[in-house]
Amino acid sequence: MIYIGIDPGAVSGALGAVDHDGNYLEAFDIEHKDKHILALVFKSRILSIVDPKEGAEICMEQVHSMPNQGVSSTFTFGRAVGVISAVCELTRYPVHLVTPQRWKKHFHLTADKGESLDMARYLWPEAKLKRKKDINKAEALLIAEYLRHTLHGIKKQKSTP
Repeated sequence: MIYIGIDPGAVSGALGAVDHDGNYLEAFDIEHKDKHILALVFKSRILSIVDPKEGAEICMEQVHSMPNQGVSSTFTFGRAVGVISAVCELTRYPVHLVTPQRWKKHFHLTADKGESLDMARYLWPEAKLKRKKDINKAEALLIAEYLRHTLHGIKKQKSTP
């Protein structure tokens, strides 16, 4: 089984994938052109990660508009989240939603994005998470790991990097 985590965004969305043992498989930014998600590219990248005989489960962060966000940016963000969600559904793999508060609490993380990046770097040193802007890939990997833990009843130890 492959576990896929999605951190959605109009221009900052990312996907992370781990295998049934929690080993790093892939992490990438979701491609877009002029703030339009390239849906077919995204779907093909998901399907290239998963062996159809093995199957996958997908977990997407449950997001919403932010206060003081403009109408245009809110619409763009909503459209992107809709496309990402639809592509995930079209893979025919089960799709789960999780709030940021829930998956971060599971890992004993605060809202500080630097903590997420540090933990992902610790868990998957081979992942390409060298830059500060790799935070979305890091969080997508942690969402995938959260799903793996949740579906298999794995408790996260309090040890952090």
